[in-house]
Amino acid sequence: MNKLHYLKTLSFALLAAFATISCSDDDPKPVPPAPAQPEASKFVVSGSVGDANYLLTADKLTEGSVTAKDNGLTTSSGTYWVFHSDKYLFRLAYNQGNAGVSSSYILNEQGKVVERSKTYEIKRFTSYGIFKNFLITSSTGSLGKNLADPKTGYIPQGFLISYLDAEKETFVSDDTQFSEDFLGNGEYVTLAGFQQVGNKLFSAPIPMGLSQFGTTTQGGKFVKYPELVTKDKGGQGSSSYEKDELQWTQYPDEAWVVIFDSENLKNKKLIKTDKISYAVGRYRSQYYQMIWAADNGDIYLFSPSYAKTMTKEVQKTKLPAGVVRIKAGTEVFDPNYYVNLEAQTQGKSFLRSWPIGKDNFLLLMFDKPFSEKGPTANQLAVFNGTSQKLTYIQGLPEASTIKGFGNGPFVNEGKAYIAITTNDGSSPSIYEITAETAQAKKGLTVVADQVSAIGKLNSFK
Repeated sequence: MNKLHYLKTLSFALLAAFATISCSDDDPKPVPPAPAQPEASKFVVSGSVGDANYLLTADKLTEGSVTAKDNGLTTSSGTYWVFHSDKYLFRLAYNQGNAGVSSSYILNEQGKVVERSKTYEIKRFTSYGIFKNFLITSSTGSLGKNLADPKTGYIPQGFLISYLDAEKETFVSDDTQFSEDFLGNGEYVTLAGFQQVGNKLFSAPIPMGLSQFGTTTQGGKFVKYPELVTKDKGGQGSSSYEKDELQWTQYPDEAWVVIFDSENLKNKKLIKTDKISYAVGRYRSQYYQMIWAADNGDIYLFSPSYAKTMTKEVQKTKLPAGVVRIKAGTEVFDPNYYVNLEAQTQGKSFLRSWPIGKDNFLLLMFDKPFSEKGPTANQLAVFNGTSQKLTYIQGLPEASTIKGFGNGPFVNEGKAYIAITTNDGSSPSIYEITAETAQAKKGLTVVADQVSAIGKLNSFK
């Protein structure tokens, strides 16, 4: 470009800028573009018949029936089905001790569910959550042998994290971060769930006791109860242990929240409360999320007081199942908020919790206190954060006939929907729950053996 042409171009640009600045306040302001409208929208149900799994579509969840015949996509089975932003559905596969092959799905412009091209070999996981574009899975396990204690050979525990980018279909993993002495008491932790709060990531670190590395480090200074340190290996499955371990926490009467600056688990801030025990529901190897945001930004932390089930008295909590709160815009526990849930349930606790709109939460309740033999999670209740009241839901099948629930509720237009399978031989049904009244009514019937998940997918050009 020659100098004269450049000066003319610059003059025109400056005149245009000046004209824009000189416009009066009465001139119409540019209107932002309207949000993209979906080409198609369908409710999607993951159902199984025998060993086969199907993703079925429906136009309504409140009535009618749906079957795999001439409707749906055949898929591999999944441990969890996770919907991300009404655009993506992830099938997370858990394989004990190995990587599981997971996949994702979208809705095409014709309203059909289709599998995306990429698959993911995610690490063994015990919990998961969503942060921005990422679906994060996590567990805790042994780090590299190069980090072993030179004297004992014991390997420290660390976080095993997988990041699935929903939009880009990329996958990365991280197994470099220590979980040893995470809380300052020598114990290692696992993370139960992930809750996005602005640009920060909140999680509940669950103390797991002392690993072999933890019991022997610094001359055993973190061992509070020497009698709990194992002398040999033993146990089965998720309760197996090795020599020189101290299983489960020595501090059952407290709960922690960790706040990270990003999904990379950097720059942590820890806060603690002694009003509740650690905030997690547990079934076998899975650690269920108990930290959730209400619509107004308040964060609620639920504790089922799972430590009541410990066999050693020093590891049993004295605290009842309860709820505490972190007010929106703060990073401290609200000193004026605490709810004793067992006072409203005749001593019964819960296995899982989920947000279902406003400051309402759905709880999967046990039918007996932990102190009684064989409690079963077969009832649902709504907890309201403002009223601090827990109400059992009416209109569901009799608790004794309930065989199982879906992985969690789906919230749509102020209603919550959850799948229920009964033991009377009938097909699973989706029940619509109105949180404000704690009432449920039967909706869509799914011709299948069981239903794992419900959600909605939209397709865009």
